[in-house]
Amino acid sequence: MVDSDTESGVSYEGPIEMAEGIFWVGYVDRERNLHCNPYLIVEGNEAVLIDGGSRPEFSIVMLKILQTGILPQNIFRLIYQHYDPDLCSSIPNFEEIINSDNLKIISHRENNVFIRYYGNSSSLLDIDALSNLFTFATGRELRFIHTPYAHSAGSFMTYDSKTETLFSSDLFGSYDIHWELFLELPNECHSCEKIQEDCEQSKRYCPLYGIYNFHRRIMTSGKALSYAMGQTKKLAISQIAPQHGSILYKAEDIALVIDSLSELSEVGIDAYEY
Repeated sequence: MVDSDTESGVSYEGPIEMAEGIFWVGYVDRERNLHCNPYLIVEGNEAVLIDGGSRPEFSIVMLKILQTGILPQNIFRLIYQHYDPDLCSSIPNFEEIINSDNLKIISHRENNVFIRYYGNSSSLLDIDALSNLFTFATGRELRFIHTPYAHSAGSFMTYDSKTETLFSSDLFGSYDIHWELFLELPNECHSCEKIQEDCEQSKRYCPLYGIYNFHRRIMTSGKALSYAMGQTKKLAISQIAPQHGSILYKAEDIALVIDSLSELSEVGIDAYEY
């Protein structure tokens, strides 16, 4: 496990504020090239943690949370956009250090069936029962957007209306050999007709290759992925913050990736003949 500066000189040793009240509190994993991105939203004296990360990396994430200045007991909601261990296995650790009866876990009922097996003591809330909306005391809203089977039955995204930030969970994720938190696609990506690991035009590693490869392996089908992209197209988005991979923040890059994933072939079961 490595948590250090990238070649660009950006330090990942502490939290990074990526929008008003939104902090990246993740960790860098150069062994597996599957970098995990928990996000903390701080609004007044309330804080919400999205996809908090795995148990082995809990100390890294928690230290960065403390470095934002927020007290653990001010974290009163944990949001989990699906039930995989890279998101959820640190739940008991967070519950222990937050130590508050006000703490609740928000997910989809399909996920909650499995989240229980992490040994949580906090109540599990279903996004449907919340009318797919969470509101801070200040009125700031988080909207929950269903993306079923992308990649689990209960998968969803979370949209912060205040900053137009889309927390996309595994959607827009990537296996990144050359990783940086904020991704700006090279100009040649917008005219490329042949996506491969090493770009023929620039002779550099292709960031789109990592994104497409990830979705082909993680998503269940092209239909599920296309439906999720259709939900995404309905939103005004300033940045997309996935759980794995890099944050997309340029409008033209966001549009390119959404359109490309909408039409991606050989996704999940679609790659198999039957």
